[in-house]
Amino acid sequence: MAGLHSITIDEELAILRRGVAHEIPKDSLREKLELSRREKRPMRIKFGVDPSAPDLHLGHTVPLRKLRQFQELGHTVIFLIGDFTARIGDPTGVSVTRPQLNEAQVKAYAQTYLDQVWRVLDQAKTEVRYNSEWAGKMTFADVIRLAGKYTVAQILERDDFAKRYGEKKPIGVHEFLYPLVQGYDSVALRDDIEMCSTDQIFNCHVGRVLQQDAGMPGQSILAMPLIEGTDGVAKMSKSKGNAIGITEKPEDMYGKVLSLPDVLIEKFALLLLDEPLPAGLTPRDAKHALAKALVTAYHGAAAAEAAATGFDKVFVKHQVPDDAPEFRLAPGLVKDGRAWVVRLLTETGLAPSKNEANRLVDQRAVEVDGTLVTDPKSDVPVHDGSILKVGKRRFARLRVPED
Repeated sequence: MAGLHSITIDEELAILRRGVAHEIPKDSLREKLELSRREKRPMRIKFGVDPSAPDLHLGHTVPLRKLRQFQELGHTVIFLIGDFTARIGDPTGVSVTRPQLNEAQVKAYAQTYLDQVWRVLDQAKTEVRYNSEWAGKMTFADVIRLAGKYTVAQILERDDFAKRYGEKKPIGVHEFLYPLVQGYDSVALRDDIEMCSTDQIFNCHVGRVLQQDAGMPGQSILAMPLIEGTDGVAKMSKSKGNAIGITEKPEDMYGKVLSLPDVLIEKFALLLLDEPLPAGLTPRDAKHALAKALVTAYHGAAAAEAAATGFDKVFVKHQVPDDAPEFRLAPGLVKDGRAWVVRLLTETGLAPSKNEANRLVDQRAVEVDGTLVTDPKSDVPVHDGSILKVGKRRFARLRVPED
């Protein structure tokens, strides 16, 4: 544990508590660290994910970055893939029963998670486990014994269950089993600390109770805050369309960070950067510094510089980006130097349907060669090399075939 010999416990606590929303029980992290040093063994920190979607976004990286700090301090990180629990479906934060995934979906999503998670965690210092190792071997008698560890009243203390029950919405019996199966992961792995987001505290508490029931010291729980998406309101989620993916193109990541409300800059810097932003920056400059730092973290300094330059070119100097995609229009689409704007949008893929193309024009989001198009029925002037623009960041350079 080389990282622990050079700093005091107070210094280590300052690093590990930075940005943490809840430490349960209070001050238990200090106790775990003191025991780790007395026994001269690294702590075991578990973080579990159900591979229920294929891509990671910045919200996912908040607990992952804290895990990386544990690794750098010499502790053991267990990245647990809930390949068994994903097939039950986590009821956290939903108002209806989640659809259950099949084994092939879970396996594919799990591999995608692993391909992306090494952008944050040190692969050489990470123990990867799957909860099918033990949950998949349980007999029905084992499940009955596990279910006997908690009462229905205790399970209904969970807010989302209580709300659905009060609203007379259906709750599957298998959903009651989910926190118990997830909690048993802590027994199987004998972890000292479970890392989670604030919406998973109930499940982590179940793990602590089950560990104590099995005669183990109960795990400490470190819960990290959820971060909002680009709308500044709802938590970041691909399903809500407000996520910033860690594998997105550098220019898209840069632009999305700049679209965040100013009030989120400090929170994002605290949870997503190793160092605070320089003091005294204007909100605009702070947001650019945040965007550049995040693109650098996931794509490198050169990509971040190019993204910043590209943003300046398109949004400040109002120039067309050099890499704007070209589209060769079908013969006959342009007649007498004009073309129906809706057809241009659907042919280039800038709108997936005529209805969407009409909506974009009605929202005054479409320009041709710098001229705003306001009537979805209009034929607009088009020549070879014309620029079709949708919103602030989508372009198409039109190639018109010769007659």
